[in-house]
Amino acid sequence: MRVIIIGGTGHIGTYLIPRLVEAGHRVVCVSRQHSIPYRKHPAWKSVEHVTIDRVKAEEAGNFSSQIVALNGDIVIDLICFTAESARKLSEALNGKIKHFLHCGSMWVHGHSEQVPTTENQKRKPFGEYGIDKANIEAYLHSFHQESGFPVTILHPGHIVGPGWLPVNPAGNFNPEVFVRLAKGEVVQIPNLGMETVHHVHADDVAQAFVKSIENRDYAIGESFHVVSEQALTLRGFAEAMAEKFGQVANLQFLPWETWEKTVSSTDKEFTWDHIAHSPCGSISKAKDLLGYQPQYSSLEAVQEAVAFYFDQEGIVI
Repeated sequence: MRVIIIGGTGHIGTYLIPRLVEAGHRVVCVSRQHSIPYRKHPAWKSVEHVTIDRVKAEEAGNFSSQIVALNGDIVIDLICFTAESARKLSEALNGKIKHFLHCGSMWVHGHSEQVPTTENQKRKPFGEYGIDKANIEAYLHSFHQESGFPVTILHPGHIVGPGWLPVNPAGNFNPEVFVRLAKGEVVQIPNLGMETVHHVHADDVAQAFVKSIENRDYAIGESFHVVSEQALTLRGFAEAMAEKFGQVANLQFLPWETWEKTVSSTDKEFTWDHIAHSPCGSISKAKDLLGYQPQYSSLEAVQEAVAFYFDQEGIVI
């Protein structure tokens, strides 16, 4: 089928587009600019590239019509962040496509309560991003129920892979945390380190999109978590990363009020957002209905990304 991917040169698209091409689909990659994907693959030679700046096109009121004009059988939207944007595109595509797939977020759940969190638990999002993603999900499901719009929503956790920094054991993106763990130096962790993070390799996210297309009858009208088999506590994460480097983790646990004064405002903001959510998602539904089977554990996904980062930066431990 002809598959239109909006935002196809980012983290997910880097792995998703080759998977789709190898599965025999004709792929159109829509992006703001014809940028180089994170990972080279010969499949990109057969991809049709269309340049559209979504923000500018939506301001001009012609983004949806441009996507419709591409005549796709399937549309995958990886970069939708408001319910209004989702509404305009889905209404324009309704009756014209066989399947619409939206990339959501585990943030739709807000604080973890009963874990592992399942897809049917009540949404209690907080923060602009989580609230917006939850509103998009609610709209798309409502539109499906009203009109039969063929939508599937996938909710990834912390996406990671070679080429970008993973959430670290302090709950932020500062790579120095990994360097210190590798050297056996002290790493300060907020509270008791029992909050959780839940990573997923970008290729496993790509797998879930392809599985949704292949199992369309089970996927339409549903939301699915897309994460690794298990979440990690900050403490367990730190200890496992140190062990990977032949070290014993040298951890210091500080009350939040003390810990927040030891880091930059950016690191503090990211850490608070991650530990306040403490995601831990169930993938039973995706495994049962889609046949989703993550190839990477959280640790394996992070370790691959960190090894790539160390190599790129010339960091030798």
